[in-house]
Formats: sequence, C-alpha cells, structure tokens
Amino acid sequence: MKHISLLGCGLMGTPMGHRLLAAGFSLTVWNRSADKTAALAQAGARVAPTAAQAVQGADLVITMLTDGQAVHDVLFEGDGSAIHGLRPGALVVDMGSITPAQAKAHAARLLVHGVACVDAPVSGGTLGAEAGTLAIMAGGEAADVAKAQPVLQHLGRVVHVGPAGCGQLTKLANQVIVGVSIGAVAEALLLARQGGADMAQVRLALRGGFAESRVLEVHGERMVTGDFAKRGSLAVQLKDLRNALTTAQSMGFDAPVSQALTALFADAAMHGDAELDQSALFLELERRQATTGPA
Repeated sequence: MKHISLLGCGLMGTPMGHRLLAAGFSLTVWNRSADKTAALAQAGARVAPTAAQAVQGADLVITMLTDGQAVHDVLFEGDGSAIHGLRPGALVVDMGSITPAQAKAHAARLLVHGVACVDAPVSGGTLGAEAGTLAIMAGGEAADVAKAQPVLQHLGRVVHVGPAGCGQLTKLANQVIVGVSIGAVAEALLLARQGGADMAQVRLALRGGFAESRVLEVHGERMVTGDFAKRGSLAVQLKDLRNALTTAQSMGFDAPVSQALTALFADAAMHGDAELDQSALFLELERRQATTGPA
C-alpha cells in the first residue's frame, strides 16, 4: 500500500501520522479542526479540505476519531463525508474506540460500497503512539487484517481477535482493566499516604512484585507527582467504560466492577476533571477523604 489517508489528527492521530510519514508512506490528512493538521503538514503530509477529498485514491484509510457518532458522521454524513471519495477495493481501519455494535454497522454499510473495514482500536496512549508500540486489537476478515499489516506494523503490534466488532470488544475489555487498575492504584496510594507513608516510596516498593503493572508505572508516577496533564483523557476513559456497560447489558452480562468504576469516573468528570489525564481519578478519590493525611 502506497497511499494512506488519516482522518483525525488529535492526541493519538498526530504521532501515528508522523510514524507513517517516517516509514515512507504518502499521507493525506483531514481533521474537523483544520489547525490540528499543521504539524503533519509541516512533516510532509498533504492536507485535504474534506474527508471525501482526503480519501480519494487511498489504498488504506485510518480513522482516529473521538466516538462512534463521529466515525459515522465522517464516513457517511453529508457531501463531504468519506463515503463519497472511497474507491471500491479500499480498506478502512477504524482505530478509535467505539462500540462493537457500531463497528459492525459501519463494516456492513461500507461493504455495500465494496469497501472493506477492520476495527482496530489501540492501547498504549500517546507514548505508545510516538514509539510505535501500540497494542492493536483487530476485528474483521483475516485477509483484510493481513492486508493492513504492512501499514499497521509501523504503529504497533497487531493481533487479530475475531470478526467485525471483536476489536472493539477487546478494547472495551482493555479499558475495564485500565480503569479498574487506575482506581486500585489511586486508592492504594492514598491509603498509604493517609497512614503516614511516602507515596513515592510506596510505589517504588511495589514495583516488581505482584502489584506491578503499566498503570502503576506510568499513572502511578503521575499521581505521585501530581501531573495530571492530559495524555489520554478522563472523559474518553469514562466514555469507554460506559460503552463497556452498554455492550455488557446487550449480552446479558453482569459487570458490577465496571459499574462501580464508571460511577467514580463519572463523579470525577462532574467535578471538573474530564479534560485531565485519566489518572486524575486520584483527585476524585482524594476528595472523598475527610482529611488527606500526612504528606
């Protein structure tokens, strides 16, 4: 594949675009807020004024958008939507986080136009996007995943997890684990601080034992230092947890742990933390304490 289009140049899309340019692909980009394409334009990408124009002639189209409604609108709604520029035989790879039901619906609608689709959400955050170490969970036909592999390998590790929608289902499972882990790390560090321990040293003591995790390593450090600048937003984490609950309900699956964490993230968003990093759940749990205890 030579010609790639990227629809969505936000926190994740921009570093992914830089990696594709560095790998030698011809890249055309589009974003609803045109100013967000500037960094990729300076790096050599062509900027298109509409999604339809961005995907014209593309072999593979990557979408990295905020939610399922945004993906639907960019693909299908209005004269400037991608469906008016996609050629039969093209492949759409949706790398944002949406519901499995939405992913299936998008794939079915694209197929009518002769366009294949893979739902391939990612985990690893902006650090993984910059380093090309994203975990990529791919749902769709095996042949289509294989077709996308030469491009996606520059962004991370691809695992085919099943038919259409299964990539998004796997991402929801990932987000449940991440959300629960953030909550556990935050509560544990606050508990230790309340009893007089040094949070930084507690985190260091836990590293390498059974409590070790990427969340303890990365998000735990942000909690210790009070650095809640947005890398992956709390609002997106909340959106994904709500999608997980919706999907679980549709399958008749009881998810009490996810319900509890969703309520905590919702409270954090309500208290003004939505546009902070998801590690800012720490602040919500901190607010719940009668006192913060010794520093």
